[in-house]
Amino acid sequence: MTAHRTHQVFNQSVPLVDTNLFDCDQALVDAVAREGAAGAHAALSALGRTLGSADVLALGPQANDHPPRLRAFDRHGHRIDEVEFHPAWHALMRLLVASGAHAAPWAQPGPGAQVARAAGYILFAEVENGTQCPITMTYASVPVIARQPSLAPLWLPKILSRDYDPSSGPVAGKRGALIGMGMTEKQGGTDVRANTTFAEPALDVGDGAWRLTGHKWFLSAPMCDAFLVLAQTERDTAAGLTCFFLPRWLPDGTCNTIEIQRLKDKLGNKSNASSEVEFIGAIAWIVGEIGRGVPTILEMGNLTRLDCALGSAGMIRWATANALHHCHGRSVFGRRLVDQPLMRQVLADLALESEAATALALRLARALDERDDDPIAAALVRVGTPAAKFWICKRGPALAFEAMEVLGGNGYVEEGPIARVYRELPVNSIWEGSGNVMCLDVLRALSRDPRCREAIEHELAAALGANRVFDAFVSRLRTTLDPSTLGEGDARRLAERLALALQASLLIRGAPVAVSDAFCASRLASDAGWGRTFGTLPDGVDFQAIIERARPAASGDG
Repeated sequence: MTAHRTHQVFNQSVPLVDTNLFDCDQALVDAVAREGAAGAHAALSALGRTLGSADVLALGPQANDHPPRLRAFDRHGHRIDEVEFHPAWHALMRLLVASGAHAAPWAQPGPGAQVARAAGYILFAEVENGTQCPITMTYASVPVIARQPSLAPLWLPKILSRDYDPSSGPVAGKRGALIGMGMTEKQGGTDVRANTTFAEPALDVGDGAWRLTGHKWFLSAPMCDAFLVLAQTERDTAAGLTCFFLPRWLPDGTCNTIEIQRLKDKLGNKSNASSEVEFIGAIAWIVGEIGRGVPTILEMGNLTRLDCALGSAGMIRWATANALHHCHGRSVFGRRLVDQPLMRQVLADLALESEAATALALRLARALDERDDDPIAAALVRVGTPAAKFWICKRGPALAFEAMEVLGGNGYVEEGPIARVYRELPVNSIWEGSGNVMCLDVLRALSRDPRCREAIEHELAAALGANRVFDAFVSRLRTTLDPSTLGEGDARRLAERLALALQASLLIRGAPVAVSDAFCASRLASDAGWGRTFGTLPDGVDFQAIIERARPAASGDG
């Protein structure tokens, strides 16, 4: 009897692997050049080639399929508080640190340094976002630690090093070091001023040391070598919080008294360890001024918040790229998916969202490069970063869901490239200040610093006269930029419109007309008829130009 074989696989797109993640993202390539980092093109292309390889892309699923494990005790019952990670985690961390994602702009400052680092961060986000958590915290800690004469000589060279050293022990014996953060407590959350962790001078230790007693509801990345944490130095909490530098290991070789109570079981971000900890007289040193801990942390906040926007922009790009790639390789009803009119609507809309997210995130990175010498650039960082974090991170999950639906059942299964991204994206919206916090921060910036409005006006004015829809939108927006007329209940609407206006301005100035016109016609026009889902673009859009600009190319791509 002849065997009847039915398992012939056809009409499936090939995996999007062995592609150069940088070279195939024209929007990112253009933004890097536009924002002053053209000299980093070759290095970013080399990084994109490495990260787009099948072997490296496989590390992301592996690190998430084998999440970290807490080993609170050794086999003899001694407390050790160690977190074990899969080799895939360490491989990704090694790549991140070797690329300088944790510190390059501080180690080699100069024009375009922040932009180049931001572009690399976007590329890494396409591979795996969990490993970026300790990288971001380390990056944000450098300016603060560099100003501490008691800490900088020993710690700064280790932090700036491009050697990833996961060994456990005092920093003096390590090749490199990473820094974590612990702010929130179970009674406070966003309201860190409600923290009850208490610090008192460690007179028996000397050297300006303090002992911290309390807990942290979320201590990010507990395997880091040291942490920046907030604590009260007075029993009267009205005196204000102080920022402390708390190492895992003390100079005498003993382990600090940081007890990990548990690792959080999270929706996504599975590769990364987020912990709940107790400090039992843990030794720490003051960073900044007593009672000025919140301003010290807020200085780092704009850096970590921009990384949230960058990470989301990277995952948005990866979801979009996979949707585009899939539709070029799969046919339905006798036509490729990419040739179906309704699918072209969806794909073009995803591409617009992705390019706009990339453009705004890299513009803010350039403002970081310029802020020390330009007060207007500093003001743009101040007001633009929370607006970008709010909007880009909010758009991410919705876009990933739509991209997943483009792939159908193949998108919903964990073997596919988008399910993990969909679970991962909400963390960037929640971490470092959720949506309401970001919108109130936008309102606060406009209220307290007139240069913030000046910075916005400067960005928008640069694009006026090229698109009538944009011009009309800016005219309406200007009436809402006066903070004296706004209440807290208006903050979300303001942040959304501000982010859209900034994105549109950048696309008008730097993207093809097909992209900028479609973005303005859909997102800004008061009568555009743009729906509440992706794929409802108005008439007259050049779908082909938008789709081809965003389309990735991979080995074996037809």
